[in-house]
Amino acid sequence: MEFKKNQIVEIYIDDIGNEGEGIGHIDGYALFLKDAVIGDRVRAKIIKTKKNYGFARVEEILEPSKDRVEPKCPVARPCGGCTLQHLSYDKQLEYKFNKVKNCLERIGGLNGIEEKMEPIYGMEEPFYYRNKAQFPVGTDKEGNLVTGFYAGRTHSIIDCTHCAIQHLVNEEILLKVLDYMKANGITAYDEKIHKGLVRHIVTRVGFVTGEIMVCFVINGQKKDLRNLDRLVDSLKEIKGMTSICINVNKEKTNRILGNKIQEVYGPAYIHDYIGNVKYQIGPLSFFQVNPKQTKVLYEKALEYAQLNGEETVWDLYCGIGTISLFLAQKAKQVYGVEIVKEAIDDARLNARMNGFDNAQFFVGKAEEVLPREYEKNGVYADVIVVDPPRKGCDGKLLDTMVKMAPKRIVYVSCDPATLARDVKVLGENGYQVEKVSVVDQFSHSSHVETVCLMSRKAKSLN
Repeated sequence: MEFKKNQIVEIYIDDIGNEGEGIGHIDGYALFLKDAVIGDRVRAKIIKTKKNYGFARVEEILEPSKDRVEPKCPVARPCGGCTLQHLSYDKQLEYKFNKVKNCLERIGGLNGIEEKMEPIYGMEEPFYYRNKAQFPVGTDKEGNLVTGFYAGRTHSIIDCTHCAIQHLVNEEILLKVLDYMKANGITAYDEKIHKGLVRHIVTRVGFVTGEIMVCFVINGQKKDLRNLDRLVDSLKEIKGMTSICINVNKEKTNRILGNKIQEVYGPAYIHDYIGNVKYQIGPLSFFQVNPKQTKVLYEKALEYAQLNGEETVWDLYCGIGTISLFLAQKAKQVYGVEIVKEAIDDARLNARMNGFDNAQFFVGKAEEVLPREYEKNGVYADVIVVDPPRKGCDGKLLDTMVKMAPKRIVYVSCDPATLARDVKVLGENGYQVEKVSVVDQFSHSSHVETVCLMSRKAKSLN
């Protein structure tokens, strides 16, 4: 059967894809449908066709799945943030667990891996969990100021001041900022013509400390924000308001933050804790966005490292030292590596602030720093921890890790496919998977975090 664009079909959803999209089949032809879940029967319009598969848009739900729920957020479907809010939370967890398991089996070649997997670590309350938000500011078709989030794969702003996964204080902040902009004739940035002043409102909240930061990203100067003191006074009424600052970004770019930060009220940072470790967080700092689950994730990494105070540990892709300092609580010595200089500056500051003198940090690419230190300076590791970006570990880095022959490798991953690929390489070079933990770090999205413990195989006596 041949399918064409704009054709209307009825289809039963029998599978779920890597991005949380529903998958249905007609005569063996697969159609991918956003906002559909396993068990739905829908009427859909085909919007794109390939030889063996295509993409369709749900026009009508004819019979809803027993696992379909009403999204908490009224704009969940058009917004690009929550791709799974229409799926019951239990099924979200099941999907994420299976996503990791299937990748480890199919890509990693690990048969029977489920026996080594712990039950997934979900959230007791999977809403209002994010400690960082970046709200674009613009105008609607009538010229009214709006802020919210970009619709999926677009730069059209979905007007939304109450987000079901962001900290609740954000709504109060946004409404105060919009009132100020309207009252003082402050314009929103228009990326098409590169004019207008306010580009984004960036917020950070310390879930333990209660400290709040608001950072205005502007296409101009501080003086362009007329009567700024009135906005500051209004924001200071919010309990916990610690930091108000300005970030200047005059570039024609999709990058949200520029490099120049100006303090307006308080310092240009807040503090928060993960477990017993305190961190200083600025507008440019990388810090995990779900503090409750981050604690679960890092405690699991620390558990898997099996430290007794005598080990030398390398933490690769260390960011601002979040995992490094967790490890430093129980290791003899920790070395962290990160390519972003500003992140390493933060890591060193955080180490001093917490009184850790057993953590040292290097600026550079992990795949360059570790081979250099190993080959020229003879460094070694009892344990190596890696937390790479989605693309996974560089091949040269994996090769050096194998040569260093640590007793254990703890792999923290935000992409199960590249985790599985790298685990297979390490498996072919003397390491075996001992345990796997799946942590729901991003509820209502398709993303998932995994911690995998690998140990060096005992050499055969033959």
